Amino acid sequence: MTPLDTLIREMIVETGPISVETYVSLAISHPVHGYYASKMPLGESGDFITAPEISQMFGELIGLWCVAVWRTIGAPRPVLLVELGPGRGSLMADALRAARIAPDFLEGLNLHLVETSEVLAASQRAQLAASGLDPKWHRTVEALPAGPAIILANEFFDCLPVRQFVRGTGGWHERLVGLNSEGHLCFGLAPDPEPGLTAPGEPGPETGQVLEAGFVAAGLMARLAARIAAQGGVLLVIDYGYDLPARGETLQAVKRHRFADPLRDPGEADLSVHVDFGGLARAVQGAGARAHGPVPQGEWLARLGIHERAATLRRHADERQRAAIDSALLRLAGNGADPSGTNMARLFKALAVTAPGLAPPPGFEMALA
Repeated sequence: MTPLDTLIREMIVETGPISVETYVSLAISHPVHGYYASKMPLGESGDFITAPEISQMFGELIGLWCVAVWRTIGAPRPVLLVELGPGRGSLMADALRAARIAPDFLEGLNLHLVETSEVLAASQRAQLAASGLDPKWHRTVEALPAGPAIILANEFFDCLPVRQFVRGTGGWHERLVGLNSEGHLCFGLAPDPEPGLTAPGEPGPETGQVLEAGFVAAGLMARLAARIAAQGGVLLVIDYGYDLPARGETLQAVKRHRFADPLRDPGEADLSVHVDFGGLARAVQGAGARAHGPVPQGEWLARLGIHERAATLRRHADERQRAAIDSALLRLAGNGADPSGTNMARLFKALAVTAPGLAPPPGFEMALA
């Protein structure tokens, strides 16, 4: 039993079952016992790996993308370059290295990182020490200074908690986390249907279907989009998820690169959900900004030139390095003939947010939401 497991059980005994949203928030973000509070989750020795850790090409293309969109929005100086949940700092380090082709961009750059984990922040400091910049760290988006900003969010929104509802005969009942007869954490349902989702007796989905509602993600996206609309800039979101209306449970736990029970040992496994890109796009539009996409990651990276970049790297690589480049390319973007040929290339998607009237950013041409 983990310390957080004990804390959650005591909370349930005192106040009753808690929502899935509350449970996930505690498991991920508790300041002392949460998953990101004290461990290094990324890499082969951690629990999962992200695109920037697979290949330098991912971050390099995003760095060039940042230069291009900076010029599209009028090359403001200063401009904030912001990353939400920067992981070990690999993406930003690769992006800044690629952006050296545009000294004017780097000269007017203020670097800001939104991070709650001190362990990850220490890794980011080490990765960015040679950048020549003076990064600033913040624990919340609200702490960012005002001004035009290029904001990057790679595998960030999937970490935000969702509420879950299960269809019963009389409506949608919220899924809760409580205790079973043996005192272990278990899922259950609120006794009364959630008001406003559907009326009793209304034709709808089959009993037992699960509906996930990402209120936290939609609220954050609305605030970011409102900032973009009012102050200028561009937001790039890359994550795994869906863009068409969908029902079903996507909450998952990963520990040591394997799926685990999300209710077992809270605080010791990564919890995530598939991102509702359609919901994010609606939040963007409601905030007065413009959503572009989503576009499958494989297609987006191909439009940015990842296959050409891989070919360049292969020319200066030995046999072992060429094999690694080819493997990373296939994993990130599929092959040239079928960019949807791998799970990551197909399931991961890219979404951009701009002020109204701005041309689609690179890779999002013909991809307005």
